[in-house]
Amino acid sequence: MRSAVHGGVTNDCLIAKIGAAASLSGLLLFSTAALISSRSANAVPAFAQQTGQPCKSCHVGGFGPELTPFGREFKLGGYTLRAHSSVPLAAMVIASWAHTQRDQVPPPDHLSRNDNAVVDQVSIFAAGGLGSHFGGFSQVTYDGVARQWSWDNLDLRAVTKTKLFGEDSVIGLSLNNSPTVQDPWNTLPAWGFPFTDTAVSPTPDAGQLIDGALAQNVLGLTAYGWIGHKVYVEGGGYWSPAPPTLRFLGADPTDPGSIHGVAPYARVAYQTKLVGGTFELGGNLLKAELFPGRDRSSRLADRYTDWGLDTSWQTTVRSRDGFSLNIRYERERADLRASCALQLIGDGTSIGCGRYRLNEWRAAARYTLHDKLGVTLSPFSITGSRNDNVFGDSGRPDSNGVLGQVDYTVWPGGKSPFGPLVNARVGVQYTLYGKLNGRRHNFDGAGTNAADNNVLRLFSWIAF
Repeated sequence: MRSAVHGGVTNDCLIAKIGAAASLSGLLLFSTAALISSRSANAVPAFAQQTGQPCKSCHVGGFGPELTPFGREFKLGGYTLRAHSSVPLAAMVIASWAHTQRDQVPPPDHLSRNDNAVVDQVSIFAAGGLGSHFGGFSQVTYDGVARQWSWDNLDLRAVTKTKLFGEDSVIGLSLNNSPTVQDPWNTLPAWGFPFTDTAVSPTPDAGQLIDGALAQNVLGLTAYGWIGHKVYVEGGGYWSPAPPTLRFLGADPTDPGSIHGVAPYARVAYQTKLVGGTFELGGNLLKAELFPGRDRSSRLADRYTDWGLDTSWQTTVRSRDGFSLNIRYERERADLRASCALQLIGDGTSIGCGRYRLNEWRAAARYTLHDKLGVTLSPFSITGSRNDNVFGDSGRPDSNGVLGQVDYTVWPGGKSPFGPLVNARVGVQYTLYGKLNGRRHNFDGAGTNAADNNVLRLFSWIAF
């Protein structure tokens, strides 16, 4: 579970308003119509029914969320492709057991110092297409560690096919509740590896605003074009719903704060065939001003500028095996002026009190044997400028390590004895830290070393 310095929001759906154009009630009616009227699909299992395709058609390794080129086209086409009618509902359950190298003192809330078995999450999805121009999915999740329900990922789309620059293209709108959740590649934070990770052991404290800090606390409307099925351009903005709306949806309206006006977001990417596979190269930008804790009394806002580069490559090996590589680099420059003025950090007087730079890169290389047995290796590194006010005991954000995963997907071809909509994955992860929160040794001032938080995790993931 990754957290961010911007208020500790962690990453792992239903509605609000589209400016003056739509109200909360209108969006509720849209979601209700999707539940009642849509002819369903197959990806979250509801999307599989709709498309008539097994999980492996849309997902690398026969299980989500990493998308194949076919799966990307389905998403960019507004989730509208269909072969069958069905009920647009699905669910999933993730459970795990985690062992850290050293007992945690103090232990996580409601849990033991070590060897914790938990139900990480239970999610319910409404997912499907409505005609040929509307589709999407909304997710509601019970967090078994925090012990609460809340809305989760949301992506509602309106699309149409057209000609742009003489090329067959798709243009669309996405209403979503987390920057990058609408993205079709698995390089950016919302759908980047690890697709499930620990919520019961320490992880790096520092992370960019784009890396989940705004998830489920904002709404955004972005417009995109998929030109010639090669060039992707997207632009739009995010705003903060009213506190009563967020509380109703199970989110904390004060964490990480409220956006001043609208936070602009932009994304470009290019996809093509390369060396027998599908290659993508892209970039992204997010700028935001936040009132921390929604406190406007200082008349200042914390400023963030995040930009990044990413690339991916997928190919088929020996006709039944697959290889994928996803890499991203993100850089953040921030000035927490309001947090300093309100003395949430520092004493409010020092020059550069809340200024810092943060760099993060992550990679994930995966080989899948027969769409069933998968092996993934994922190194990561977070570095940045020193700031004793922002980065705790060490004053530095630096963390690095490597995460390895071996998993087995039980029914990638949709031939479960419980029906074609049931699929399951079991796996083992091991995370090894070189540095954590600025230091290799004694990073918290209490004698804890980075390696003490190396974690072995066994997980099961059932979708139906």
